Amino acid sequence: MTDEGFVKKRRVRYRGTHPRRFEEKYKELNPQIYSEEVKKVMERGHTPAGMHRPILVKEVLEVLDLKPGMVGLDATLGFGGHAQEILKLILPGGRLFGIDVDPLELPRTENRLRGLGFSEDVLFIKRMNFAGLPQLLPEAGGSFDFILADLGVSSMQLDNPARGFSFKRGAPLDLRLNPDKGQPASALLRSITEEELTALLISNSDEPHAAAIAREIFKSKRPVESTSQLTDLVSQSLWRLPEQTRHEQTKKSLQRTFQALRIAVNDELGVLEQFLNLLPRCLKEGGHVAILTFHSGEDRRVRKAFLDGYDSGTYAQIAQEPIRSSADERRANPRSTSARLRWAVKR
Repeated sequence: MTDEGFVKKRRVRYRGTHPRRFEEKYKELNPQIYSEEVKKVMERGHTPAGMHRPILVKEVLEVLDLKPGMVGLDATLGFGGHAQEILKLILPGGRLFGIDVDPLELPRTENRLRGLGFSEDVLFIKRMNFAGLPQLLPEAGGSFDFILADLGVSSMQLDNPARGFSFKRGAPLDLRLNPDKGQPASALLRSITEEELTALLISNSDEPHAAAIAREIFKSKRPVESTSQLTDLVSQSLWRLPEQTRHEQTKKSLQRTFQALRIAVNDELGVLEQFLNLLPRCLKEGGHVAILTFHSGEDRRVRKAFLDGYDSGTYAQIAQEPIRSSADERRANPRSTSARLRWAVKR
């Protein structure tokens, strides 16, 4: 055997000490190897690239009242952070079902959790949406002891510019959780009127400058195909704001605008209502459900569903007030600031 013609493949490295491109963040994307680098990023109050920090973990575990032998559902598996902690409490003898609609992140999450030793016997993973929940009931013994839903978009989706979820980097304006289904946000903007966009921004994100933003987008006469285009138009629409507050208010309006379009593209509120309707038939008597919401539209629907269920006798107990992240958690993970946790117990 000879080395002639053999070219050694070099390891991918950063460009400089502060990489800008997501795919160049080599160390953060390999947390098992570069744990110290990941720790430094987290200590600065940031989420490492390619990772997601689960929110209100201690509080979620408490309200679910987990015990060994229980069978439960994580209806939004995401990065698997909540699932990992849940499994520690329901084993031995328990089993967790984990579902998610994201075809890009779910295989990575499954590989990570399998690598931690969670076999198919204790962790069943499937790509599906809330509408398919009844299909899981026969294998779960007819119903679940507990159900968790974390309605937030994962950090992996937000941070990866190729997904088009963030205004911070240029990318096609997509915003779909499942890129294989439905229309991207760019197509949505081509198909609605200025009045409809104004109403969408108000209903999906309580945007105070909805009319001005919609007017600027339609005034441009150009199809909005990229996150950069949308960012520029939103920023231009707010140029009359006081200079001392303009930057911060524009940033918040950008976040709300992207959120509103994402909710519309994925029909997130319609899917949530479907999930809330299915919950009672999927829970055992005395079963617990916990739902993490991240904006008022979600929280209003969860609160109403739990309150209606309590009044009708479906739920024996419900959260009177949402549980919020602590000051320590908000400092360590700013993305937890808007989270609200509500829970209910099936009668």
